[in-house]
Amino acid sequence: MATLPPPKSPPLNGPHLTKNRIFPFALIISLFFFWGFVHNLDPILIPHLRKTFQLNDLQSSLVDSAVFVAYFIMALPAGYVMRRFGYKAGIVSGLILFAAGCFLFLPAADTHLYILFLGALFIIASGLSFLETAANPYATLLGPPETATQRLNFAQSFNGFAAMLAPVIGGQFILSGREMSDAEYRALSPQLLQDYLHTEAQSVKAPYLVLGVLVLFAALLFGLCKLPDAKEKSLNKNNSPLQAFKHSHLRWAVVAQFFYVGAQVCVGSFFIRMAKTSANMDEKTAAHYLGWGYGLAFMLGRFFGTFLMRFFKSEKLLTVYALINCSLSLLVIFNQGLIVVYALISISFFMSIMFPTIFSLGIKNLGTDTQFGSSLIVMSIVGGAILPPVLGFISDSSGSIQHAYIVPLICFIVVLLFATKGHKIKNI
Repeated sequence: MATLPPPKSPPLNGPHLTKNRIFPFALIISLFFFWGFVHNLDPILIPHLRKTFQLNDLQSSLVDSAVFVAYFIMALPAGYVMRRFGYKAGIVSGLILFAAGCFLFLPAADTHLYILFLGALFIIASGLSFLETAANPYATLLGPPETATQRLNFAQSFNGFAAMLAPVIGGQFILSGREMSDAEYRALSPQLLQDYLHTEAQSVKAPYLVLGVLVLFAALLFGLCKLPDAKEKSLNKNNSPLQAFKHSHLRWAVVAQFFYVGAQVCVGSFFIRMAKTSANMDEKTAAHYLGWGYGLAFMLGRFFGTFLMRFFKSEKLLTVYALINCSLSLLVIFNQGLIVVYALISISFFMSIMFPTIFSLGIKNLGTDTQFGSSLIVMSIVGGAILPPVLGFISDSSGSIQHAYIVPLICFIVVLLFATKGHKIKNI
């Protein structure tokens, strides 16, 4: 097997986080914020495009499909880039793709074509797959292995901070607050309807233009800064994704992450739809609940979970959190009113540690298979492409968005199985 050559700077997995690791770690944290921000614009974008293009639940869920299919397609190429050129090259490449996708929102809005919006989201997510494939393992390597899970949860906490800000900012600048019934739509003349829908589509341009400029600046900063890096100079013929799959805990992590991401996307993307349906909220109010409630809960959950991991094993905490979310999912399915909204917010709190905990447990002790293992777990994010359309199909078929929340319930059961059994490392 090929081994990682000693880097020029102190070892990435040294005994402590030295001073020359603090700034690189801060830069890595910025990546978690960026992709958290753009991901959490999607729950705003989905009801907005649903209204702009008059979509049903299944059709609007294609926003998530465009995003998470890109992860599936691009994760392994991202892994190869990292292995050949190092983490820094992967990060800069990802940021450039990210910015390009943001800028494509401008022609998508001008042409008022849903397929172009989906294409722009696909390119953004292609860039994000590079960033996540690099940043997640890189955060675990910038310090002692025994605190890798805590460090990754801390970095992911800024993803939670973005989850709080994005819906509030997106709700302010993207959602118009003007909602019409089917009868009001039918009462408009074809020209007035076209003008209204075109105006709605234009509101996405400024937020994504600003985001694209900021991401390009971040790419420039990463390109100019010297970062501790590691790459393999030679590859053994046995080094491959299939070789990495020999680790049973990695296989379990891939499955668990597939279902976890599916659950997170289902709950977040349909939050506004659920708030409007179960509690009769308008879209602006629902967006505030999404940011100051759901997003804030996610952020606080990340920080609090990182703190608890100082006293409890991460797999034990994951077990408790998965059990709680199974119970909260049942509450969402069988209730009405604000209690449903508060239950969704609570699910966000207890989901908060799941992604980084599954990720770090999945790549634990993989050695030279770490980068391919990371790519495989990132590929499993395709659950966010497949499961939301399942939820949308059940909602459209049954006429009840709440009955469709059996999908997140099943997902949390799978996470529970990983936490209790699947994470265990077996000798090979």
